[in-house]
Amino acid sequence: MDTNTNYVMDTISHSPSAFIFGACCVFYLVAYPIIKYYQDPKGLRKYPNMTLFSGISDIPFMILAHTGARSRELIKIHKKRPVLRTGPNTLSYTDPRAIKDIYGHGTKCTKDGSYVVGAGSHYHLADVVDKSDHARKRKVLSSAYALKNLEGWEHKVADKTARAIRHFDKCCTAPLASNRAIPAKEDVNLDYRKWMNFFTLDAIADIGLSEKLGFLDRGSDEVMGRKTDGTRYECNLRECLYASNRKQSLLLWSYDYYKVIDKLANLIPFYGRLGKLGAKWDGVPLDLSYRRLERYRAGEKLDDFFQALMEDKNGNPNNLEMGEIVAEVSIMMNAGSVTTAVAMTNIIYQLLKNPEIKKKLVEELDAALDDENEDEDDDASEDPFAAVVSYDRVKHLPYMRACLDESLRLFPPTPHNLGRQTPPEGANILGDYIPGGVSVGMTALAVHWNEEVFPEPHKFIPERWLGEEGKNNQPYFLAFSAGARGCIGRNISYLEQAVVLASVLRRYEFALPHPGWEIERREGMNWLLGDMPVKIWRRQRVTA
Repeated sequence: MDTNTNYVMDTISHSPSAFIFGACCVFYLVAYPIIKYYQDPKGLRKYPNMTLFSGISDIPFMILAHTGARSRELIKIHKKRPVLRTGPNTLSYTDPRAIKDIYGHGTKCTKDGSYVVGAGSHYHLADVVDKSDHARKRKVLSSAYALKNLEGWEHKVADKTARAIRHFDKCCTAPLASNRAIPAKEDVNLDYRKWMNFFTLDAIADIGLSEKLGFLDRGSDEVMGRKTDGTRYECNLRECLYASNRKQSLLLWSYDYYKVIDKLANLIPFYGRLGKLGAKWDGVPLDLSYRRLERYRAGEKLDDFFQALMEDKNGNPNNLEMGEIVAEVSIMMNAGSVTTAVAMTNIIYQLLKNPEIKKKLVEELDAALDDENEDEDDDASEDPFAAVVSYDRVKHLPYMRACLDESLRLFPPTPHNLGRQTPPEGANILGDYIPGGVSVGMTALAVHWNEEVFPEPHKFIPERWLGEEGKNNQPYFLAFSAGARGCIGRNISYLEQAVVLASVLRRYEFALPHPGWEIERREGMNWLLGDMPVKIWRRQRVTA
């Protein structure tokens, strides 16, 4: 034997505990999963595996997540296989009829282990699993998210829209020449995606906490965070938030081992950087919560989400723990900004890619709004606040809502499989009995891109949401999930999208860098969009 071999054998002979530990690890991590696969206690081997080893390990799905196209690749694998086993205890569906069984109001399925292992010290409304606790939270928060309250807070949305318009005015260039399809490079000076994110963060902070972040005024997302020891630091909110989003989206999928994998991954520089930024994000809602709580304790009665969180409509305290308050502020700042920013970017992108549809929408807006008098138009030309369109004027416009919904269908801000767990007694899905404790779900893209449900699914066709066809398509619209666990913030999202879209289309024209330009999309827990540089100029409206 060579020297190295002698050393290893000598170490083993003197360290039997190390050898036993190593053997146990190999058995637990390799042999045991294989044995369980062949024992098949839940009868899942009858379903085709996503890959050769998907029935044994969650690693193949984690590898798929690293492509940045998790849902898109999954539905390709799903071709001719409506049910796939994507992990040892996970089934993925594409048949639209499964929506009712998995997500419908009558389902007994609960949120699966991904929400448990991804939660912080306290659950928030989006990740709480227990149905009674969810009902309690929803009762507390439903009044805050009720449409009548949101419309009362429209002035905050209008304020942020005007601040965005003020910046857009500064970026305006001369109109694009009619004989040119490609704008001059120096004229492409507005990153629409970034400014929509500034908008949604400023808006949700004001609506939720009466906090003026000032991102739209400064053109920067620098914000203060707070450590648990009370020390404060400065960070870039978007960078930290999206790093947290991305790291979780890469590693979450092995629920039993996620906590360990998440910590070990920090030893690798790429994940370590994401982890450090994610930790900084955790301190942002903590700092916002402490500052707003100080104002509440000082007796300020502010018309915002936080007030509804602290007291019921009769002024009785809800007596929430600090950890729960921070959790609710965290999901409000996260889900309340990320998804709507994605949606607002996507709709302008789709309209620029489909100019005939954009023309039709602008004509609808003009017909609805051109009864405003000339003085108001003159004021709007100089005053960005006068240029903001009232939600009440556009909320019932059918073609605008159809455009918003079609954009959400084509690229739902949260495309991935929202996992649900079958109850202990099991559940019937598509008439097939699934034992208890199995994770089931479907990516929204599986339905939204199903050509049997939506003909020509990859085309932007708003007309599919009009009239009877539109009513018939609603059960297959998963942009806000479905059932009792559907997104509670959909009303505020539509309000923000409608006000901003109507206001900017009335005031501006846009052009992408060139006709073939495509926006970059990477799938995290939501779509992570690249920059969207555009040329912008003031629209010349023809009045009668």
